[in-house]
Amino acid sequence: MKRTKDKKFMQEVFFLAEKGRGTTSPNPMVGAVVVKGNRIVGRGYHKRAGSPHAEIIALQEAGTKSREATLYLNLEPCVHYGRTPPCVPRIIEKGIKRVVIAMLDPNPRVNGKGITMLREAGIEVEVGIEEEKARKLNEFYIKYITTNLPFVILKWAMSLDGKIATRTGDSRWISGDKSRIFVHSLRNQVDGILVGIGTVLQDDPILTVREVPARKQPLRIIIDPKLSFPLTAKMLQEEGGNILIFTCEDIDKNKKEFLLSKDIEIIPCGKKRIQVANMLKILGKREITSLLVEGGSKVFTEFLENKLTDKVYAVVSPLLLGGEKALTPFEGRGVEKVKDGIQFKKIHWFFRGEDVIMEGYPKYSAEDK
Repeated sequence: MKRTKDKKFMQEVFFLAEKGRGTTSPNPMVGAVVVKGNRIVGRGYHKRAGSPHAEIIALQEAGTKSREATLYLNLEPCVHYGRTPPCVPRIIEKGIKRVVIAMLDPNPRVNGKGITMLREAGIEVEVGIEEEKARKLNEFYIKYITTNLPFVILKWAMSLDGKIATRTGDSRWISGDKSRIFVHSLRNQVDGILVGIGTVLQDDPILTVREVPARKQPLRIIIDPKLSFPLTAKMLQEEGGNILIFTCEDIDKNKKEFLLSKDIEIIPCGKKRIQVANMLKILGKREITSLLVEGGSKVFTEFLENKLTDKVYAVVSPLLLGGEKALTPFEGRGVEKVKDGIQFKKIHWFFRGEDVIMEGYPKYSAEDK
């Protein structure tokens, strides 16, 4: 009976936490509810880094009703000073009797310390209610805080015969209107959008959030070894997130100076070839916790072959393109046997208009379940 009740109130916690999607980075999304007498007396969620944490807002709303009440959280409360003071002392001070937490905070500065402090203060603590849901909610944060690397999502749209462009390179539009709205909702959640220079030259994308109300504009990142970025690119004309170009060392100095004058940042990342793993380390140091990779085929292949992909969204549209030279999302040398191909776990299929979208996580080893 108690567990059923805990699950019920945890759903409200997740609903609140979701309100911070796309705005809390590099912090996690957290929701909190204070319950007394089977009634919610306080609610809160974390809005953005530097703003009050969810539990503090919920406790303030509950006021004196928090004494002897139960606090529900999707993530362990913090015990350290960051952009804001620690939350555990406030929970103890407010007289909370019981705390129900979906999952431990994997941040090494927390990771069980909050629970220990609560229990030492005589507060009953239960951990693990809806943990799987909690881990998916904050998958960006978990990857980043444990590795200092961004969570990498690959997204492509392809025809029924697996083509992401025609034999002439045309790709607008393979996906339908509703799928494109979904993609813009993904852009609205991440810290950065990445494409290769081939996509810039072929499609001249803007790489902004437009089809949904923008909570922010993510950093626009280009892999461009020879600095072939066109000076007529729409990205230079349209407002959006800042632009960062990763290049190799031997590039046109005059062009570099011109782009720098347009407030574009240029970072060398390899002598003759962009080192994608090193690029991700640089982005991690800049607190880019999540990265949406949108093209093209060479870039997708680089991320997949080097096992640098955390998640894939494949949009499949009901049309056939044909053509031997038409690109597929995954090129490279390929495998000799079907059993050696990259498989996916936790697969979820859903429709957007006439398109079907697969959400899945790559399995890179037999142990990866």
